[in-house]
Amino acid sequence: MNKVKILGIVAIIILIVFVILTINHKKENRDLETSEEISGKILSVSSDELTIQDDENLIYTFKKFKDDGNLTIGDSFVFNYKGTLNKNTCEQTASILKVAKMDVADDDSLFDNGMFKDFYKMAYNTLNKMTTQEKIGQVILAGAPENNQIEALQRNNYSGYILYKRDFDGKTPNEVIKHINSLQRSSKIPLLIAVDEEGGSVIRVSSNSKLVSEPFKSSQELYNTGGLNLIKNDTINKSKILENLGINVNLAPVVDVSDDKDSYIYKRTLGQNTDVTSDYAKTVIQASKGTGVSYTLKHFPGYGNNKDTHNGISTDSRTYEELVKNDLPPFISGVKAGAEAVLVGHSIVSSVDSKNPATLSASVHNLLTNEVGFTGISITDDLSMAAITDSDALVKALMAGNDLLIVTDSEGSVNTLLKAVNEGTLSEKVVDKAALRVLAWKYYKGLFLDNQK
Repeated sequence: MNKVKILGIVAIIILIVFVILTINHKKENRDLETSEEISGKILSVSSDELTIQDDENLIYTFKKFKDDGNLTIGDSFVFNYKGTLNKNTCEQTASILKVAKMDVADDDSLFDNGMFKDFYKMAYNTLNKMTTQEKIGQVILAGAPENNQIEALQRNNYSGYILYKRDFDGKTPNEVIKHINSLQRSSKIPLLIAVDEEGGSVIRVSSNSKLVSEPFKSSQELYNTGGLNLIKNDTINKSKILENLGINVNLAPVVDVSDDKDSYIYKRTLGQNTDVTSDYAKTVIQASKGTGVSYTLKHFPGYGNNKDTHNGISTDSRTYEELVKNDLPPFISGVKAGAEAVLVGHSIVSSVDSKNPATLSASVHNLLTNEVGFTGISITDDLSMAAITDSDALVKALMAGNDLLIVTDSEGSVNTLLKAVNEGTLSEKVVDKAALRVLAWKYYKGLFLDNQK
């Protein structure tokens, strides 16, 4: 083959390569210029960043985004973007080109003007993708079983678990973190992970010296040593420890007022009068804000000097005026400070409802809403306690106005409520409203974002 032919063949090859590279370059440019659409709802928006959750519950964060001031957290939009979305990470290199608001058929009867109102639309969209059984699971805060916690969680779709002393005994921080992370990964919806870490006689995490150098002190001991300032510092320190372990709800503080040192609840209270206890409630709630751990005021409408409801029925015979004057102010103070949750006790408060334990009483919940002004999450005390003898307690608790039901013996609770819905003794709308509020709380707490990390 002569030299001219060789040069000709080389030239043809070079031309072919050039054409291929040019086509590919144009294709790459065309791909970048071609926009795609994704629908979803806004989780957060700032002057230079937008985070959305799409219809498959995947979360995307777009940088260098300019908000025109019309975007609202919780609203649904169609997002026109350029580039390729990476489903394996929250942070995206694709960019938003255009945003158009979608009309969402809201059920206004489920909504209120409460503290989680900005998150109802997000919660509503999530709720609409859930089965009735999954919705019911969201209203159950289950006592964690000793064994097979993941399996029980996946069967029943609980809203979360309460962990006990046995769940922390002998474990290192890494072991606790690993276990809680495994629970979160196994759940379709981010979990509430709760403990009773009051301090003093009621401790869970700090019973293990590997997790906390010494047990948390009771509110009485803290107050008698260093007043409300020491309680504030203790709350901040406690919250950091709980949050680092993956715990996001503390079923404390006890803001009951008791003047009888021999009463069941006294040693768990501040041991002070109504005014000081009100300042205590405010201090704890304010100190907890921004820590990632929500605190729970308990036991509404006030335990007083009544007997232990773990062991049987307890009746509070005080007048309504005494209740309003002595017991409600700490709850009002904590609610004004931003309390997200209130735990309702089991005593029969005869001046409000002479027949039903407070947990199962619509009148008591009306008091919580109307007199105290609470719009957050109402949680029952453990419905497995001896004070609750009603066979329909789960149904009555929801119908009374609770959002979350604590059940230690929780395995059959979902099936019991599902049966009640199927038989028509419990309206699914009641379940929907409670589940919506719990989901909105989880969005408010940022748990859906945390789940993507």
